[in-house]
Order: sequence, then structure tokens, then C-alpha cells
Amino acid sequence: MELTNDFRVAVAPSTAWRVLTDVERIAPCMPGAELQEVEGDEYRGVVKVKVGPITAQYKGKASFLELDDGNHRAVLRAEGRDTRGQGNANATITATLTPDGEGTRVSVVTDLTVTGKVAQFGRGVMADVSAKLLTQFVECLESSVLGRPDLDTIVDEQAREEEMQAVGVPEASVEENAPASEVTTPPVRKIESREAQPVDLLETAGAPVAKRLAPILAIVAVGWLLRVLLKRRKK
Repeated sequence: MELTNDFRVAVAPSTAWRVLTDVERIAPCMPGAELQEVEGDEYRGVVKVKVGPITAQYKGKASFLELDDGNHRAVLRAEGRDTRGQGNANATITATLTPDGEGTRVSVVTDLTVTGKVAQFGRGVMADVSAKLLTQFVECLESSVLGRPDLDTIVDEQAREEEMQAVGVPEASVEENAPASEVTTPPVRKIESREAQPVDLLETAGAPVAKRLAPILAIVAVGWLLRVLLKRRKK
């Protein structure tokens, strides 16, 4: 399914581009997401979702397929699998930044494929959930990242560091035909971050999801009740 969203941030496109393509910086603002490690250009972590008493955790990875600095267009590929093997989620996310007055308009198109329990929501509910989660993300981004008075200084320093690294480290440290034993693998860098809290889809989507999942949750509740009664009878 394809989901389309957009939002506005009150900073210039050049600053917004630097911030939004810095996965480590914005990861804490992503609802339910926890960045755990980075290896080269690949980011790894988990995303947790909750439907009533049922919690699912998707362990996955993400990497940029395209980063067009000139046109401020980024394409990110993300893949995740339920740690209990009950489904997976794959997404190709295309974000385009354009000037909007003194700020920046960010358009996001997500090509999403979901299997398992979460897939039962359907496109309408998923679109509603996506929009609300994006709103939460932007609110966090503006308060904890974009609202910092020293943001421009931080972004400028980051740009200078990247330029120095690009000059000091050749793009290819070994020849194309070098033996495999001479090719060095980027080290895995662990990210210390607080544990993510699951996104409560019932709370986020509201009545439509609750109505659709009511029969399923009722069965789960009855199952738990029977389990408790059986335990008491055994005692």
C-alpha cells in the first residue's frame, strides 16, 4: 500500500535536510523505534507496536538508497521482521524537501508492505495511524531538535567534519580487484539509547481500530479469564 503524508518545519531546507538525514539524531523522536547499532551505511534497531494486550516487536534494518543533496530528495529502504516470526514489514520511503516561506515543506511517500497481525488493519486505518505517528514525530522533532538555539552551529560543525573526513579518507581504500582478505568490514557501532515504548495502535487509531479488533480482543480476554479460573481450580 502507498501512504502519502507531508509536514512543515520552521527551518530552512538546507538545515532541515541535514537534520532529517541524520538518523541517529532523529531516531529518538520516532514513536516506538529504538536505534541499536550502525554498521557502515546500515542502521539496525527495533520497532515496537501494541494492540490491546498484544505486543509485537519488529527487528530490522534501514539504509539510504538515494541521497540527492542538490534536490533535497532522500530514499530510505527499511525492512523488519516480527521477532516471533508472525509477520514482517518492508517499506521504501521517499522524502522530498521544498521551500515553504521561511520554512520547509517535507513530502513523504511510503510504499509499505505488511504481513501478519498488523496487516489486518487495512489501508484506511494504516493511513490514519501513519498520519498521527508522523504528527507525534514532528512535535518531538521541533521541541527537542529543531528548537535548539544552537542548531545552526551544530549543523555547520557536522558539515565541516564530513568535509574533512571526505578529504582525509579516500572513497575506496582498496583496489576493486583486491583479495577478499584485504577488504575491511566497517566496525559495528553500538548506540546507547533508552528503551522504546510500544506504540499503542488502539490508542493512536482510536475507535475504527477498536471496533475492528473487538472480536479478536474479546477472544483473547476470554482465553486469559479461562486460564486464570483453571489455575485457581487447580489450587
